[in-house]
Amino acid sequence: MTNSKTDSEADSIIRIAARGDGVTGDGRHVRLAAPGDRVIADGTVVFGFHHAEPPCVHFPACGGCQLQHLDDQSYADFVTARVVGALAGQGVTAATVLPPHLSPPMARRRASLRAARTGKRVTIGFAEEGSHRLIDLRMCAVLDPTLFALIEPLRSLLALILPDKRAAHVKMSVIDQGVDLLLEGVRVEGLAADEGLGDFARKHGLARLTIDEGGGPQTRWEPDAATISFGGVPVGFPPFSFLQATPDGEAALVGAVRAALPPTGAIADLFCGLGTFALALGEGRPVYAAEAARDVILQLKMAAGRAQRRLAADHRDLFRRPLTPEELNRFAAVVLDPPRAGAREQVLQLAQADVPTIAYISCNPASFARDAAHLTTAGYWLESVKPVGQFRWSTHVELVGIFRK
Repeated sequence: MTNSKTDSEADSIIRIAARGDGVTGDGRHVRLAAPGDRVIADGTVVFGFHHAEPPCVHFPACGGCQLQHLDDQSYADFVTARVVGALAGQGVTAATVLPPHLSPPMARRRASLRAARTGKRVTIGFAEEGSHRLIDLRMCAVLDPTLFALIEPLRSLLALILPDKRAAHVKMSVIDQGVDLLLEGVRVEGLAADEGLGDFARKHGLARLTIDEGGGPQTRWEPDAATISFGGVPVGFPPFSFLQATPDGEAALVGAVRAALPPTGAIADLFCGLGTFALALGEGRPVYAAEAARDVILQLKMAAGRAQRRLAADHRDLFRRPLTPEELNRFAAVVLDPPRAGAREQVLQLAQADVPTIAYISCNPASFARDAAHLTTAGYWLESVKPVGQFRWSTHVELVGIFRK
């Protein structure tokens, strides 16, 4: 009796699964294996052509990256396969799958790290994969160097304001004025700690320093109003507000949407946040922007007013009160960028509408595929998908899907 696969095919890694394991021809999952690797009888992995040398000393323990052992081609294939595979699982096929965009190393402009103090030692980093234990970062292959440069100085600052045997969150973003730093779970007691905050902010040229001792954020340093700009329009930036992970990734997403929009006509930007798409795409045309977070939508409204944009900002929970087909049909195109859970309630309304173009930005291929199935069943067709790997070497994949009717 012969097997349908040769021994070589059965033992070779042929693809990468959604969680980052290599999968052999006979379906076995092998951790840290790349396409082309081979698994011999004793379980040892013999590296193949696509197996790369990880650039970071903390890999694979650090939970920030899962795929540093893949070369660029294999990583690009993985990013694309995550999108195509999720769609196939829902019976949806895109007419065109565009080449993926991959963010380069050391481009991440936004990070949430954890910090812990034991005696005089302060550990700062990402959690170990599958554990709460922290990896004390001594290098990082994904963070913007401006952010990474603060980690070592932060050890000294946190020794002043982080109680022993306590943990804190360190949240950093690169914005227009520099680094916006939010420290949660700290305790500022005494003159030395208070002066230490000011000295740290001045020495490192922070755009803003905010602390949260448990009662809500308190800004301790902000020489100029903190902003982030979209389409040349600066928008007030609440501490650690949502940003696309990398500037180039944001540009790739915006570019894919821009290419799909009609040249004229009003557009709706749903789940608009601070205006990543509404401001970048809205110059010279009317835009309706809806968002449930009050502080965020107020900042967008003020920014659009100062820039004299034709933008109507609406504080609206689209899960509880989605736009109806009658409201949607006023627009030449709808742009939506929902959270990871997707936009089921709004998509069900879109499925009953006659909007000519829908540009759907997603950070979760699975929820996107479920929503895409609703739209295609209702008569839309998926013209294209653009996979985007902003979170370099991670299993997190984003995309833009363009629907037409």
